[in-house]
Amino acid sequence: MNKFFLLFVVILSACHRVPDKIEPKVDYAVQDRYLQSLPSPFAPLTNQEKQEGWGKETEIGFGFAHQLDLYQAMTAFKRAQFLLPKEEKTRRVELDYEILLCYYMGKRYEDVVYTFEKSDLRFADHEFPAFCDLMLILYDSYMHLGKTERANQIRNIIRYYYPEVEEKLTVSSALISADIDTLEELTDQSPAVKMILTEYDLKKKSISRAQWLNTALPGAGYLYVGQKQTALTALLLNGLFIGATYYFFHAGNIPAGIIFTSFEAGWYFGGIYGAGQEAKFYNERLYEKTATPIMNREGLFPIFMLQHAF
Repeated sequence: MNKFFLLFVVILSACHRVPDKIEPKVDYAVQDRYLQSLPSPFAPLTNQEKQEGWGKETEIGFGFAHQLDLYQAMTAFKRAQFLLPKEEKTRRVELDYEILLCYYMGKRYEDVVYTFEKSDLRFADHEFPAFCDLMLILYDSYMHLGKTERANQIRNIIRYYYPEVEEKLTVSSALISADIDTLEELTDQSPAVKMILTEYDLKKKSISRAQWLNTALPGAGYLYVGQKQTALTALLLNGLFIGATYYFFHAGNIPAGIIFTSFEAGWYFGGIYGAGQEAKFYNERLYEKTATPIMNREGLFPIFMLQHAF
């Protein structure tokens, strides 16, 4: 009987297994001095252009952009486009790019893609002054939108024209997605990756251990990941239902015993799954806390690979 019960527990525990793959959310923080340090990819406005209405709006847009007032900058660039003569095709494409860059800096990735697909930027080639940056922006935007197939197409273009940039993207992509297997292969190439993995491996929690601890003693898995209050609650509730189940069976009240057995099974196996989830959440927060500052400092986000700004 005990063997069958143990087998039953093992099977149900396996059904409630939480995957080891973590899904952290690392993000960048861009400061205005970083943007001001990057040159514009386009020729500056001539004195004559600055006297035109569209030129004045463009200059206003650059002023707001340098202050990271992206909404005002984008509005000014759009106003400049309305005033721009139709024959100024080069300047129009440049303004399209400035608008796209504003959207990207503001993390409005759907608007980035929309601007690209509805403008002449889609016809840009490697001779376009900001072509490498444009490809980086599109790759990052498609990745944020979950359009990996389109992102990979853009990445192939980057690999063909800018192989050294693609190598940086390999490190960046692996760090952003927490692809541990790939990161382990990159430790000899990148000190930053080695630093992040070393810290993460030292402090991470085992998801399977959390689940097995909770299997052996309800609440122990939560205690393992530092959830003391949850651990105590799980222990008390499981003890309460086990006690009630025993009481009803011992008193001959079989229907009530069965009902409380089902309740206890739900709490017990739900606790096993929950302990695994808490271990996963712990690891995700740990990875974020470890990787985010290093990636920002070392410029390992695609936005820090841009060669130009406003």
